[in-house]
Amino acid sequence: MILFPAIDLKDGKCVRLKLGEMDEATVFNDDPAAQARTFQDQGFEYLHIVDLNGAFAGKPVNRDAVDAILGAITIPAQLGGGIRDMQTIEEWIDSGIDRVILGTIAVRDPELVRRACVEFPGRIAVGIDAKGGKVAVEGWAETSELTAEELAKRFEDAGVSAIIYTDIERDGVLKGLNLEATAALARATSIPVIASGGLASIDDVKALLQPEYAMLEGAISGRALYDGRIAPQEALTLLAQRAI
Repeated sequence: MILFPAIDLKDGKCVRLKLGEMDEATVFNDDPAAQARTFQDQGFEYLHIVDLNGAFAGKPVNRDAVDAILGAITIPAQLGGGIRDMQTIEEWIDSGIDRVILGTIAVRDPELVRRACVEFPGRIAVGIDAKGGKVAVEGWAETSELTAEELAKRFEDAGVSAIIYTDIERDGVLKGLNLEATAALARATSIPVIASGGLASIDDVKALLQPEYAMLEGAISGRALYDGRIAPQEALTLLAQRAI
């Protein structure tokens, strides 16, 4: 069970959004590389990065900030936001990103995801962001007719390394993870699933360790870490005890 600290990039700064709204951004650090280094020093073993501007623009926007982060850490990082073609996937992997997260393009062009999995085995994840049970795209600005389970099943045999499942209606508002929906998705697919959106306290971390959620690969934490609602050492110690 991996706890992924999140660095969401907007205009080169480390922010957190509320319910995915760009005008509801709180800046937590002007120096994303320093923030990434702090997370590494606290003992986290894998970083989650999102290029928020890129998600809306459909192309990378915060490349300088991502490059600075990669230069500051030695732990692996996964990245999503605005990655819509093979060239961009290749560029990020060549830059040092361990795993690329494909969201909008997974809905628009599933064949590209399949090709990417063949070209970069083990390096491609799919981001499934759901609102009212339906998958949202284009930086959550549009909602498709697909359900999360339908989208996941498209890639069952594609070689996708993980699914990052975000409940948009909980993201950034500290309501707690939607573990029931996340676990239901995990049971419906053989692809490892990571929970995202709403992780609020150490109680959420403890809930992740319950047997019914043991199939999850991990969870992403953003605002709760920045606000100090979760003490990194306490959370990581809990997870380490489970791993023994």
